[in-house]
Amino acid sequence: MFVLYPAIDLRRGRVVRLQQGDPARETAYSSDPESVARRWLTQGAPWLHVVNLDAAFGEDDAANRAAIQGILARAHEAGARVQLGGGIRSPQSAATWLKAGVDRVILGSLAAREPETVGALARTWGTARVAAGLDAREGYVRIHGWQRGTSWPVPDLARTLYEAGVRVFIITDVARDGMGVGPNIELALAAREALPGPAQIIVSGGVRTLDHVREVQRAGLDGVIVGQALYAGSLSLKQALTALQEGANEAPSSRP
Repeated sequence: MFVLYPAIDLRRGRVVRLQQGDPARETAYSSDPESVARRWLTQGAPWLHVVNLDAAFGEDDAANRAAIQGILARAHEAGARVQLGGGIRSPQSAATWLKAGVDRVILGSLAAREPETVGALARTWGTARVAAGLDAREGYVRIHGWQRGTSWPVPDLARTLYEAGVRVFIITDVARDGMGVGPNIELALAAREALPGPAQIIVSGGVRTLDHVREVQRAGLDGVIVGQALYAGSLSLKQALTALQEGANEAPSSRP
C-alpha cells in the first residue's frame, strides 16, 4: 500500500522546516509538536515521519526527546505509527528508540559507514522496523545531518545494504528538500533497479503539490514524505489521502 508520511522535523523542541537541510535556513511552524501530530493524525495519517534535527547536528536534543515521546503517545492512541530519523548512529541508540515504541528507525550515517551493522539490526528487529536513509546530493550519499559527503553512489549503497539484509529505503535528494521543485523519482528508481529483490522505496524531498505525490505513486514506489507543502498549505493532507486512495487502483503494483 502506498503511504504518505507527514513530516515533523524537530529543532530545540519546535516543529521547523529547513531548506536543503541548512540550519541557517530554518522556518519555525509550531512550539507544540504534539498539536501538530494531532493535526495530521486527525486528518487520517497512518504514519508520522519524525526527524530529530538536534541529534543529527550533534547538539543537545533533550527537548526533542521529550517531544518525540509525546508524539509517540498521540500516534499510538490514534492507531498510527511513527518512523524516526536523525542522529541514530549506533545499534544501541536504535534499540533504545525501538524499545521506547518507535515503529521504525531510520539510519543514515551508520548505513553508509557500517552497512553490515544496519543489516544485522534489520534481521534482529524485523525488516519493517529498520530503514536505511540514503540522503544524496548529485547522486552521492551524505551523512551527519547532510553536512559530510561520502564516495557512495546511491544505487551502490542501496545494493550493499540490501545484501546485508535491509528492505526499507528512504531516498532523499538534499538539493530538492524544502524547495518545492518536485521529487527526484529517477534517483529512487535507480536505487530500486540496483536491488536484487523486493524492497520498500520511499521518496523524500521536493514535494509541493498533489500532482507530485501522484507522480511518485504512479512510478510504482511505495511512499512519499511530505513536509514543507503541508505547512505552507500548497498540499492538503486530507485531500491527498483521499486522492491516493481513489488512485490506488490506477498505480502499478509496487514490489513488496
